[in-house]
Amino acid sequence: MSQEAAVEEPVVVPEKTTRKKPKPKRQPKYHVILWNDDHHTFEYVIRMMKTLFGHVREKGFQIALEVHAKGKAVCLTTTLEHAELKRDQIHAFGRDAEASDSKGSMWSTIEPES
Repeated sequence: MSQEAAVEEPVVVPEKTTRKKPKPKRQPKYHVILWNDDHHTFEYVIRMMKTLFGHVREKGFQIALEVHAKGKAVCLTTTLEHAELKRDQIHAFGRDAEASDSKGSMWSTIEPES
């Protein structure tokens, strides 16, 4: 038997790929805006914020105060579909029984978050 020098093949280690996982795309957010009028009481707004949005009384009062002082307030920032639902729920909430001149619900719109 002849002795041949054993030639070792170099071990090839595959390079680590630094491929990053793609981040899931986030849906754009939209503000649900409540607009002021003179036909609904603070109590109505507070009750509506608790019923439709789950806001505690203090948060409902802050929104009512902002609507009164600034003419509008953001009630919620969420996805378009959820914002549309909440806007429609505000429109369907009904008149304010405590305000004699209330003929229906308050007005709400949605707008893209900037």
